[in-house]
Amino acid sequence: MPCHDLMCGREGEAKVNGTTWVILGVFVALILFKLHSGRRSQEELTVIRQAVADGGLLLDVRSPREFNAGHLDGARNIPVGELQRRLEDLGSKDRPVVVYCASGARSRTASRLLRASGFHEVHDLGPWRNWE
Repeated sequence: MPCHDLMCGREGEAKVNGTTWVILGVFVALILFKLHSGRRSQEELTVIRQAVADGGLLLDVRSPREFNAGHLDGARNIPVGELQRRLEDLGSKDRPVVVYCASGARSRTASRLLRASGFHEVHDLGPWRNWE
């Protein structure tokens, strides 16, 4: 009778089939992609930090609860879900805006919205840990 379990072999011996290796490989690739995808190069970080140093707005698009638990110095909090209706709160569309969140997903969404709304210089920091 053929063995259909993921782990088959002689008694007490584990054997991993090809499907298990594929699943494991995909899982590892996804973890590595997630770890790398939110990172910014040193050149990008230099430009982003300079934009803030020159008077740009540092915009935290996380929830108020996340913001209150910790945020970058000088950041303003407007959750991504409120951003569309609060665009006027950001001031001039010529002022640089640096957007961040926890993982990079919300900052990406906010950056696209700001660019589509006519903001000229938008920088997506991604996860706020990139600032360090």
